[in-house]
Amino acid sequence: MRRTDPEGHGPVRYGPPLPEDGLPLLPELAAVLAAAAGRAGSEPVGGGTALLEAACGYWDRRGLTAGPDRAVAAPGAPALLVALTAALGGDVLVPRPCAAWWAPYARLLGRPVFHVATPAESGGVPDPYALLETVRRVRAEGGDPRLLVLSVADDPTATVAPPEVLHETVEAATGEGLHLVSDETWRDTLHAPHDTVLLSPAEMLPEKVTVVTDLAGALLPPGWPAAVARFPAGEAGDDLHARVLDVLTALGAQVATPVAAAAGYALGEPEPVTARLATAVRLHARVAAAAHQAVVTAGALARPPQAGRHLYADLGPLRVALSAHGVGDAQDLEDFLAARLGMPAPGGHRFGDDLGALRVRLSTGPLLGGTDEERAECLSSPSPLELPHVQRALISLKSVFDDLRDDAQRWEPPR
Repeated sequence: MRRTDPEGHGPVRYGPPLPEDGLPLLPELAAVLAAAAGRAGSEPVGGGTALLEAACGYWDRRGLTAGPDRAVAAPGAPALLVALTAALGGDVLVPRPCAAWWAPYARLLGRPVFHVATPAESGGVPDPYALLETVRRVRAEGGDPRLLVLSVADDPTATVAPPEVLHETVEAATGEGLHLVSDETWRDTLHAPHDTVLLSPAEMLPEKVTVVTDLAGALLPPGWPAAVARFPAGEAGDDLHARVLDVLTALGAQVATPVAAAAGYALGEPEPVTARLATAVRLHARVAAAAHQAVVTAGALARPPQAGRHLYADLGPLRVALSAHGVGDAQDLEDFLAARLGMPAPGGHRFGDDLGALRVRLSTGPLLGGTDEERAECLSSPSPLELPHVQRALISLKSVFDDLRDDAQRWEPPR
């Protein structure tokens, strides 16, 4: 992973990609893409009829009814966020921390980005009182806040915002005239779907919320970029839809025809797709729980992961031990853990957290093995944590954090 501020880079900083699942490609999905590979034509900007109808069916099954005239497809969620930010204008508000790819696209357009603190119980959704105070301050300083980007199932914190918190934040945002973009990339990766209540902001206030879903979260490999957006009903939603299409047209942001075929198939949720997704989610949930246990047992802080393929850890309690290794900030921590763990460990500064805070996102994909055969074995095993290669990876993770705990205890001053 490149460092945050390489020589020659401008104000748009590099951010880590979405946590990958590390699993072999679903054969049925590969077959659909291969069958469409011979098509010479291209998808229209915004997506073809078949892809948009599949997206609307996907949303309809989740209580978010929409017609194809309120949907747009693009080659990845970043293209959609660029188009939405450009179309809406004004300043952008995001939670702290937030997905690494949100803020750079606003900065690319020259739009100020303001981070808002999140409540203690979850990330992804700003604290409503902190949001109101931030909006007041920005306006008092001559700013023009118009857009709030949030995520109920969050990257990087792997938490799911409680409906009551979300409701208060949505009310505060709409009361201030903000448009909401709800990034729902991870909504289908809940670790305990029967025990976790996930509510979309679009269900609460449909006329003020645009939903964006990057299919790399649950349905497609990240190398096949495709994302869909659902726009509000009404005149304002129609106008935003048209302006976003204008921006995507200017960018030439079209989904490749074979990828569109695979995306439409995946959005239709046939049995092979749903079965693989359920198995993959269970697998990553187990590995994430084991990684979380290793991290907190060593004395670090981390909320229990509830969604996705990652967890977010605060190593502040181990600062004394880390300082002995030359670790003083999140960039140092990223370099230190990446070298010790042998896998990417992006620091919290990548996600808008303070550079001085010792926070890091750890992904579960690299813990599933180093070969396709090992990763495939994880899918078929009833006890994946007992597989030798997974055990070795988790033992290595635990050893790194246990060593830090032991160092912290050894260097702790006497009371």
